[in-house]
Amino acid sequence: MKKLLTFLSVVFSLLVFASSVSADCGGQYQAPCQSYSIIVDKMVGKPGTSSEATVYEYVDNLSVSDPRFKPDQVVFFKVKIKNTSTTKLVGMEVKDTIPSYLDPSEGPGSYNSTTREITWNAGDFDVDQEKIFYLKMNVFPQANLPADKGLFCVTNFVKANSSNAYDDDTAALCIEKQVAGTANVPSAGPEMGLFLFAGEILALGAGMYINYKLKNNK
Repeated sequence: MKKLLTFLSVVFSLLVFASSVSADCGGQYQAPCQSYSIIVDKMVGKPGTSSEATVYEYVDNLSVSDPRFKPDQVVFFKVKIKNTSTTKLVGMEVKDTIPSYLDPSEGPGSYNSTTREITWNAGDFDVDQEKIFYLKMNVFPQANLPADKGLFCVTNFVKANSSNAYDDDTAALCIEKQVAGTANVPSAGPEMGLFLFAGEILALGAGMYINYKLKNNK
């Protein structure tokens, strides 16, 4: 009985302590309770829509039915980070994991070729503040792409966190290899059309002449 009373006393003390802590914010005479959250949005630029990263057409993902990247082609990514907390966030760190068959060429922070990660300090974020970062990469040359695949898709992963907020996001794209031995066949222009038309006229004239000679020799 004594042990039971001791246990109930401890439980009661914890409940009183919890209620006193929760009353420190959000009440009629207390400051609003603080929330800690961020939103990370990772996007990829459509192939060849611009030569400048800031005016590219960006989408969340590119599937096999969307425009595809080719060997050696430039790929742009955009990372948006927004502080959706009710308080300022300090020391936001961002890590971007490079997908297979892409090489980074321009962007923030430093690149670790062993882990294939780009890391940078995005700084502090005031309430509702949003920051945008751009990363430029290149598709591997044809010779460095998988020999047994003609079309394949990869995913870029990014995460951001401060001491009390975290979020991550991905962006997918597809790469299509150039098929060896398929040379471009030149299209027939107006000059080719005139040449073919003249050939048909000559053939028709030759046929009429042969038919005329056969009739006269009978």
